[in-house]
Amino acid sequence: MTQEPWQAEQFERNRAHLRQVARRMLGSATEADDAVQEAWLRLNRADADEVHNLRGWLTTVVSRICLDMLRARQARREDLIDGWFPEPVVTTDTDADPEHEAIMADSVGVALLVVLETLSPAERLAFVLHDMFGVPFEEIAPIVERSVEATRQLASRARRRVRGARDPDPHSLVEQRRVVAAFLAASRDGDFEGLVNVLDPDVVFHADPGTRGPTVARELRGADAVARLVLARGTPMAPFGRPALVNGRPGAVVVLGDRVTAVVAFTIVGERVVEMDLLVDPDKLHGVRV
Repeated sequence: MTQEPWQAEQFERNRAHLRQVARRMLGSATEADDAVQEAWLRLNRADADEVHNLRGWLTTVVSRICLDMLRARQARREDLIDGWFPEPVVTTDTDADPEHEAIMADSVGVALLVVLETLSPAERLAFVLHDMFGVPFEEIAPIVERSVEATRQLASRARRRVRGARDPDPHSLVEQRRVVAAFLAASRDGDFEGLVNVLDPDVVFHADPGTRGPTVARELRGADAVARLVLARGTPMAPFGRPALVNGRPGAVVVLGDRVTAVVAFTIVGERVVEMDLLVDPDKLHGVRV
C-alpha cells in the first residue's frame, strides 16, 4: 500500500476519536470538524515515516490546533449568547437506562460545558486530555508548554471547578422524561388543557431564531400564552418531535428527513415545565448531530 492511501486509511480509523477530542475541547461540532480537517492537512504535509504512534501524533496535532482556536476565541472575548451554546449536544437514545442517561448528562451536559468555558485554554486542554481521554501528563506538558508538574496543577484546578457542577439524578431524569412525553402528546393532539396542565403557571419561554430562523416571540411568560404559541406554531411539527437530552437537560428535537429543524430544552420542577429554551436558528442547528 502506498503512503497516501495508508495515511488516509489510518486517519479514517482515528477520525471519530479525534472528533471527540476536538468536540470536548471546543464545545462546537462545526469547529471540531474544522480542527480535524486541519489535522488531516498537516498529516499530508508530514513525513509519516517519522511517526511511530500515529494515533498519539494525531491527538497531539488536534490538541495543538484546538489550543490555538481556544486562545483566539479568548482573545475575541466570545461569550455564550442567550444561555445557548453555538451548537447544543443532543442525544435521543431514549432506550438507555437512567444511569447511562445520567452519565451522558454529566459528560456533555450544560453544567460541564459552562465550567469548561470558564477555564483557561491550557486548563481546559489539560483536563480534557487527561481526565476524559487518559492522555499522560508527560504527553500533555509539551503541548501547553509547561512542566509536567505544572500541567498536573492545570488539570487539578480544572477538576476542582468541574466537581462543583451538580451531578444529575438518574431517577429525576426518568420523571422528567415523562413530563416531556406528556408535553409532546398534548402538542400533537392540539390539547390546550393538556399543555397548560404540564406547564407551570409562571413558565418562561425563550426562543433563539437567529438571523435566518422563523419569526417567533423571543420571550413569553405564563402557561396560557406559552400553550397558545405551542399550538399555533408547534403542533404541525409535533409529529416529528421526539424526546432527547439537550446539553444534559430533558428536551425534544424535531427532525425532518435528515435535518434538525428545532431543539427545545426544558427546566422541570416537580411535574411542571418552569422554563423552555427553543433553538430554531438554522446556523446553530447545522452542526447538531442526532
